[in-house]
Amino acid sequence: MGTATLHIDLDALTANWRALDAKSGPGVETAAVVKADGYGLGAGRVARALWRTGARRFFVAVAEEGAALREALGPDPEICVFSGHMAADADMIEDLSLTPMLNSIEQMTRHFEALPGHPFGVQLDTGMNRLGLEPAEWAAAQAIAMAQNPVLLISHLACADTPADPMNAAQLAAFHAMTDGLDVPRSLAATGGILLGPDYHFDVTRPGIGLYGGLPFDEAAPVVRLSLPVVQVRALETGETAGYGGAWTAEEPSLIATLSGGYADGLIRAMGQRAVLFAGDTPCPLAGRVSMDLLTVDITHLPEVPTHLDILCDAQSVDDLAEAAGTIGYEILTSLGPRYGRRYADSGGG
Repeated sequence: MGTATLHIDLDALTANWRALDAKSGPGVETAAVVKADGYGLGAGRVARALWRTGARRFFVAVAEEGAALREALGPDPEICVFSGHMAADADMIEDLSLTPMLNSIEQMTRHFEALPGHPFGVQLDTGMNRLGLEPAEWAAAQAIAMAQNPVLLISHLACADTPADPMNAAQLAAFHAMTDGLDVPRSLAATGGILLGPDYHFDVTRPGIGLYGGLPFDEAAPVVRLSLPVVQVRALETGETAGYGGAWTAEEPSLIATLSGGYADGLIRAMGQRAVLFAGDTPCPLAGRVSMDLLTVDITHLPEVPTHLDILCDAQSVDDLAEAAGTIGYEILTSLGPRYGRRYADSGGG
């Protein structure tokens, strides 16, 4: 097989959901965020596994993602759309029973005129300045919105990954100020917010990255392993170089493995010269630059030539690899390319 294999452990993913559900506490609904094609792992497979485990509400970024998820899940789950009700979304929202999180007075007007009586939520901006109604806008629109019976009021924390950041408490206070006394379920916490404690949980939590094995949920079980096949092995003499620009030079006679995988597959070019791959538990350093389809790796120290090396595994998490690339685990996961052969481990059979 010439392409890399992405192993996806859905049992680990559902274990992570159960762990975050337990941290969300009694009386709090734990939803699941499956946007960006389930953070690159396949939204349909991910969501079906989570549905069997107990998740009943799912969040996606845009209505088109909601349409694909509805096809995978059937009519029962609630599917909420963070981007709200965009122009030309009405038919999709109505036909597929999607629940938009309305982000502006313009979206409210569009939704109430096009789909009167159709379920909706409202997203409030408590300080992130990205999506949602600001306090003054909400004060002006609240009576109209509440008369239409929203099913959920949400906001999003900007700094939840840093528990000591004072912005967390400021946003919590703003959310209380904007929503206290309203008889509507509320949701503020994604993964980081869940870990901040029960003051942030309200009625619904929305774990995302923690489901997939990423920080800040450092108790998460690893969900992905990415194995790259060895295409060719070459012996280099001292002074010979490998890859574009001759960026790596052999300081002694060396054995270089060329692997199938590159930046076209989401293995970010910036990790060149810093990333390592693994033969079992043995690290093997990247030798030279990441190219479009190939990596070159120093395997001189291995007792035998491997058939493959792992770049995501128990020894190297998505966040470890992200650090080598100067990015975050979210980008590593959501960049995983379409050329990978995906193999799912799922005792639930979904």
